[in-house]
Amino acid sequence: MSSPSKRREMDLMKLMMSDYKVEMINDGMQEFYVEFHGPTESPYHGGVWRIRVELPDAYPYKSPSIGFINKIYHPNVDEMSGSVCLDVINQTWSPMFDLVNVFEVFLPQLLLYPNPSDPLNGEAAALMMRDRAAYDQRVKEYCEKYAKPEDAGAAPEEKSSDEELSEDEYASSDEAMVGEADP
Repeated sequence: MSSPSKRREMDLMKLMMSDYKVEMINDGMQEFYVEFHGPTESPYHGGVWRIRVELPDAYPYKSPSIGFINKIYHPNVDEMSGSVCLDVINQTWSPMFDLVNVFEVFLPQLLLYPNPSDPLNGEAAALMMRDRAAYDQRVKEYCEKYAKPEDAGAAPEEKSSDEELSEDEYASSDEAMVGEADP
């Protein structure tokens, strides 16, 4: 097995062993989805995104391709394709970085410190420079509309525990929920 293949496997296993939910796209280890949560000290807090990651054959010597699957309002993310304009990943990538760095450092930094002078979403960049409060509000609206746990393909935490209930318990918990609506 070649060194890039071993490194790809090690980095992917390290990502899977961390707190990130990883879903393989096919049998290979080159394409997968990762569930990513917005940073707490940002207007993206509470948002959950499904991120598509593609590892090139030359990984880790060449950077991974990163894209948001569900919509996000951000100057450096193309609203239609979800592709990310991220200098650290696209231009300054080093084999010293790994996949966990992408999700613990690079993407949180992108959301915390958008760069409106190098936009992929011109409208978001213009709004951010013109009216930061309105920009933050639009970000929150997008989070509520497009970045709920179910939009990222994840079940909310409280629902995942239902999988462990027996059939009788599950039926009674369904009956208890009838008529209750989320506010």
